[in-house]
Amino acid sequence: MNQKGVPSHPDFSRLDRRTFLKTMGTASIAMGEMVLGRSAWADTPPTPVETNLAEFLKVPKLPYSLPGPFPGRVVRIQNNAVWKRDQIDSQIVHAMVETGITRLTGKNLRESFSLFFNQGDRVGIKVNPVGAPLIQAKLEVIDCLIEWLTGNGLSRERIIIWDRFDYMLKDAGFTSNRFPGVGIQGLQTMDESGQKWRGPDGRHLSEDQFDRQSFYFAKGIFGKGVEGYPNDEFYLNQHVFNGEHSYFGKLLTQRLTKIINVAAFKNTGNGISMATKNLGYGALCNTGRLHKPLFFRVCTEVLAAPVLRDKLVLNITDGLRGQYEGGPDKNAQFVYPLSTLFFATDPFALDMTCQREMVAKRKAMGIQVNEHPRFTDYLRQAESLKLGIADPQKIQLVEA
Repeated sequence: MNQKGVPSHPDFSRLDRRTFLKTMGTASIAMGEMVLGRSAWADTPPTPVETNLAEFLKVPKLPYSLPGPFPGRVVRIQNNAVWKRDQIDSQIVHAMVETGITRLTGKNLRESFSLFFNQGDRVGIKVNPVGAPLIQAKLEVIDCLIEWLTGNGLSRERIIIWDRFDYMLKDAGFTSNRFPGVGIQGLQTMDESGQKWRGPDGRHLSEDQFDRQSFYFAKGIFGKGVEGYPNDEFYLNQHVFNGEHSYFGKLLTQRLTKIINVAAFKNTGNGISMATKNLGYGALCNTGRLHKPLFFRVCTEVLAAPVLRDKLVLNITDGLRGQYEGGPDKNAQFVYPLSTLFFATDPFALDMTCQREMVAKRKAMGIQVNEHPRFTDYLRQAESLKLGIADPQKIQLVEA
């Protein structure tokens, strides 16, 4: 990172093959979203595109489908003592998580568990490892969630920490050594040597990890010739397929029965990359093609899919550290100790709350802010679809 906060070009001549592939993979994500340290597409008005949203909406909701039992309710827990000499005090995090869950539900931890889960569930904790170690879902927060689940009878074998990319999980500290007995799974992977995305037959190694019967469709938007990527093969290293479909991981469609979504508090241009984007772009493949024509709209429409809408029971935005500029990847120049955790069953109310806080922080730090409604239209779209609450006047913010 240079002095102006602009991502520097990596010196690939000094990297081994695995590190080179990982760096190029991360760069492919960054190139799809970032130009000179700012989001390339987050500030671009969306293009009218036909999707399969209507098909999602035809499927009847379940009793606890989005926005969950507490639409419009957001709990904000702040404790400045959580940081001790740049280290997290895990006991304070534990108290913050307990307070956040119980203030959200109005019940104790055992009753709150019963509200969302049963002992036969298979619970996936969707983390955000991007920007590790500065700006990511913190390991200590995940510790608390696992303790809550197992303390109420859910076995560790029925808990899976997951993200789209397995190498990002590892680099962010989400390993079997750190979380013994808990599943760790990326939807996309390299081979055992950590050097190849494709097998000897030329097929992407992750093809079979995606469900070809469950997808988000965007007409005329193909995963080839995607702006920001040098060529189609470079794109496919990260995105697997090149058609008009983005397929959901089989982990979601065939294994998980409930999802806890743990995002990080960070910007992407004048918008945010938090709760809804953590799943909107993290639960399926072939997404780089969606940034320019659809961007934030994806965050609503993908969450309308029954595979997410009917399984997502709790959302936490980890603001122990925040980042107000240069996102969605880390940029140390703009990272600060926010010392806050946010809780909601309604991810759209949560994102609207965090968007407003992000705008206030950016203004306070002298960042030029564009408050055009297009940066929150996706949240209002969700309210119109009865997936959540976006109107700030209807959001109940509980602070502790």
